[in-house]
Amino acid sequence: MNKVGYYKRNSLPLEMHKVCIVQKTSILPVEDRVKAIRRAGFNSYRLESDECYLDMLTDSGVNAMSNEQLGAMMIGDDAYAGSVTYRKLSQKIKEIFNKDYFLPVHQGRACEHMLALAYVKPGKLVPMNFQFGTSIGKIRYCGGDYIICLQEEGFDKQSGNPFKGDFDLAKLERILQEERDRIAFVRIEAGTNLIGGQPIALDNMLAAAELCKKYGVLSVLDASLLQDNLHFIKTREEAYMDMSIREITRILSDAMDIIYFSARKLGFGRGGAIILNDEKEFEHIKTFVSSFEGFPTFGGMSVKEMEAIRVGLDDTMDENIIAQGPQFIEYLCNELEDAGIPVVTPPGGLGCHLDALKFVPHIPRNQYPAGALQSAVYIASGARGMERGSIDEPWDDPEVEPYGAMELVRLAVPRRVYTISQMNYLIDRICWLYDNRELIGGLKYDTEGPHQFYAPLNSISDWPEVLAAKFREDFGESL
Repeated sequence: MNKVGYYKRNSLPLEMHKVCIVQKTSILPVEDRVKAIRRAGFNSYRLESDECYLDMLTDSGVNAMSNEQLGAMMIGDDAYAGSVTYRKLSQKIKEIFNKDYFLPVHQGRACEHMLALAYVKPGKLVPMNFQFGTSIGKIRYCGGDYIICLQEEGFDKQSGNPFKGDFDLAKLERILQEERDRIAFVRIEAGTNLIGGQPIALDNMLAAAELCKKYGVLSVLDASLLQDNLHFIKTREEAYMDMSIREITRILSDAMDIIYFSARKLGFGRGGAIILNDEKEFEHIKTFVSSFEGFPTFGGMSVKEMEAIRVGLDDTMDENIIAQGPQFIEYLCNELEDAGIPVVTPPGGLGCHLDALKFVPHIPRNQYPAGALQSAVYIASGARGMERGSIDEPWDDPEVEPYGAMELVRLAVPRRVYTISQMNYLIDRICWLYDNRELIGGLKYDTEGPHQFYAPLNSISDWPEVLAAKFREDFGESL
């Protein structure tokens, strides 16, 4: 990674690209932002994208493509069978991951669907370092269940541990010993989404894979967030700092039986892939891809996207490219933390995560503090984040109801999309919001549960209008 020094100012993340195509955006007046979030039922998923100045809901499928990716999309081979595009992407996967077999699917959750159909039967169990909604949904749909093996410090939102996504290896081995006959596979998530995009150490992943081999269990790597995790391995794990990203990737890949990923994250495209070396397992999974996704050489993906992913995987091996996301996130987190605002530390991948329980401690858990905070962030700034708590990801060990384990607001940072000036704008608005946090109130469902993450809510009291009035008092006619 290039190291750039500054002469007369503090260091800032420096983009290693230039912008060739732009998309216009705008900021709604604060009164219109209140109307928009009310109309959306205080659920950021339900906002329209043109109502958002900064769309930080996710980095999935919204990362900017390079000129080389866009050019590659023009040469896709649309042949139904024997596609040259499939062969080229297979060759690129072999080059990077050293896996002989590749099954394309339309996105990451389809990978999880295929693997669950192939290996999860009623009563089966999937140990994992941490849960993710789509993965456990597919496992439970097939009659299985999961068990979390995250190290205890992974639940500590403010910590200096550089790899909070690590397995508790003793717990994992105990489960493999006691439940060996029930284990479908072990899922290893590289870049632990729901605890703040926290990475997992390469040595920890290798140790988990070795335990799988010891007990005759398949190791399955969810590599959707791998590019951030690769950056953290290279910059935080001393044993691998002198290795290239490609060398680190090869060591990890060779240890895993099966790798899957959402190319909406890894590869800067829109699709998904399952890759492996075992021909028998490949043929087994392929039957499900053919039945549920499409022909095994496109699997529900456009060949244009497959060409873009081929180029994007090369970008993923470039440290200057994959460093930008973590650097922007670190900048956001550090600036907010310096202002006394509670965020998940150390800064991880995917996005900056606000700690809602500390930001708005006056809002009780049954009034959805993370959901209220993400609505307030939108009112204050026009930035759409994502609630990562009891609305989007309920927790299985409830105090009274299935409240969220972490109760966070995620501000995802799409790659090569936003600038430092836009990040500074967001920091300023969150600082204002924190100074006025006592004005933020709770949320409620107007109907009886159970509720799913897309359901609308309502505000308890007129706090959104009160917050907007304070904004207008402090900012005048400014947006």
